[in-house]
Amino acid sequence: MYQIGHFIDGKQVAGTSGRKQPIFNPATGEAQGEVALASQSELNAAVASALAAQPKWAATNPQRRARVFMKFVQLLNDNMDQLAEMLSREHGKTIEDSKGDIIRGLEVCEFVIGIPHLSKSEFTEGAGPNIDMYSIRQPVGVGAGITPFNFPGMIPMWMFAPAIACGNAFILKPSERDPSVPIRLAELMIEAGLPAGILNVVNGDKAAVDGILTHPDIAAVSFVGSTPIARYVYGTAAQNGKRAQCFGGAKNHMIIMPDADLDQAANALMGAGYGSAGERCMAISVAVPVGEETANRLVEKLAPMVESLRIGPYTDEKADMGPVVTKEAREKILGLINSGVDQGAKLVVDGRDFKLQGYENGHFVGGCLFDNVTPEMDIYKTEIFGPVLSVVRAKTYEEALDLPMKHEYGNGVAIFTRDGDAARDFASRINIGMVGINVPIPVPLAYHSFGGWKASSFGDLNQHGTDSIRFWTRTKTVTSRWPSGIKEGAQFVMPTMK
Repeated sequence: MYQIGHFIDGKQVAGTSGRKQPIFNPATGEAQGEVALASQSELNAAVASALAAQPKWAATNPQRRARVFMKFVQLLNDNMDQLAEMLSREHGKTIEDSKGDIIRGLEVCEFVIGIPHLSKSEFTEGAGPNIDMYSIRQPVGVGAGITPFNFPGMIPMWMFAPAIACGNAFILKPSERDPSVPIRLAELMIEAGLPAGILNVVNGDKAAVDGILTHPDIAAVSFVGSTPIARYVYGTAAQNGKRAQCFGGAKNHMIIMPDADLDQAANALMGAGYGSAGERCMAISVAVPVGEETANRLVEKLAPMVESLRIGPYTDEKADMGPVVTKEAREKILGLINSGVDQGAKLVVDGRDFKLQGYENGHFVGGCLFDNVTPEMDIYKTEIFGPVLSVVRAKTYEEALDLPMKHEYGNGVAIFTRDGDAARDFASRINIGMVGINVPIPVPLAYHSFGGWKASSFGDLNQHGTDSIRFWTRTKTVTSRWPSGIKEGAQFVMPTMK
C-alpha cells in the first residue's frame, strides 16, 4: 500500500498530522494507498515556502518564466503514459480518457508560454500636458487552487499554469480521492526548472480548505467542485479579503432539432453522456428532442447503443467507460435513478444491477437511459454525475429553449441542427456560459476562457484564456510627469484635462 504525503519547498514530504485517508481502486473497491491529510502547520509551511520564493520569481522576466513551461510541456509528453496510468488507477476512467485529461491541461501550459505577450499592458503618451500614463500587471503574490477528483490532471494545470506564469507562487489542494498525479506534476515542474517553493501541493480535507480560505498570506483562490461548496468558498474567501473564482455544478442540455442528423446526434450523446461514466461537469445529461417523431427516433437509436456500452476497469483497452469514483458516489447515483422510476420517468435502459465478473465489489454503474422525464423530477433538477441520460421531450423549439433557460445551472449547452438561423438565435438568446453548435461538449480551447453562468459560477473572471491572466494579476496604473521648466502653484481642485 503506497503512501502520498505533500509537496512542499520543492520536494515530497510525509504527512505529520497523523490523519490519513484511504485511496481506493474504483474497479475493485479495495484500498490501494493512503493520503495524508494536512494540518494547519503543514499548510503554513507551504505558504511560508511560497512567500519566500515568490518575489524572486516575480522579478524573473516573463520570457524565462515561459521557458519553464516549454520544458514542462515536453516533460508532460515524455511522461504521458505514466501519468495516464496513475490517473486511471485512482479515478477509474479509461487510459485514453486519462490522456485526454492530461492533454487538455497541457494545452493551457502551451498557452501560457505566450506570457511575455499576454502580460503586456497599455501606454498613453501625452495623456495631458507633459504627462504620460501607463498600466502594468503585477502578480497577486501567493494564490491557491482547490480542485475536484474528476480531472486530477487538467484542472490543476488550468489553475497553476497561468498563476505561475504571471509570477505568483501557488498552493494546490487537490482531491484526496486521486492525489498521485498532482504530486507528479509538481515534480515535473521542478524538473522543468521551476524554483522550489513556487508550486506546493498540500493534500487534505475541509480543514485544509478552510485553512486556505482564512490564511492571511493567500491573496486569491480558484475552486472547482459542487455548487454548495463553490458558494461557501466564494463567500468565505470574500469575507477574508481574497479574490475568488469558483465553479460549481451543471445540468447540461442538448437540443436536437427535427432537421438534425440523428446518427450524429446519437453518437454525440453517447460520448458526452457516458464518457468518463458521466463524471464531467460538461457532460450532457439531458437530451431535448423537438417533436414526437424526433424523440421516438432518437430513443430508438440510443437504447441499443446504451445497452451495448462496454464497461470495465481501466486495464481493459476496449472499455468505453469505467466505474464511478467511490462507493458513496455509486449509492447516490442509484438513489437518484430509483427516484426517477418512483416519480414516473420511463427507464428505457436499466443499468442498476450491472456487475462485472471478477470485479463484483467495484463501483460500477451500468448505462441508464430515461425517457419522458419532466422538469419536476429529481433526476432533472439534480446533477447526477453518473452514466445517466434523461430525455425530456419538447413540442417546439421555444419549449426546448425554455428548459435550459429556466434551469438553475448554466454551465454548458448544445444544439444539433442544420438550420443556421436556429443555431444563431440559440447562441444569442441562451443564458448559458458555454454553447455548442453541433458540438456536444463545448469546452473552449486554452486561448479562450472556460466558465458558466448562474449557479454554475461565482466570480467575475473565468479560467484559462485571457481571463486567467487578469485574475492572477493586479493592475497598477501610473501617471507620470517629468520636470519641464513649467512652474505651477498649488492646485486645490480636482485635476482635469481642461
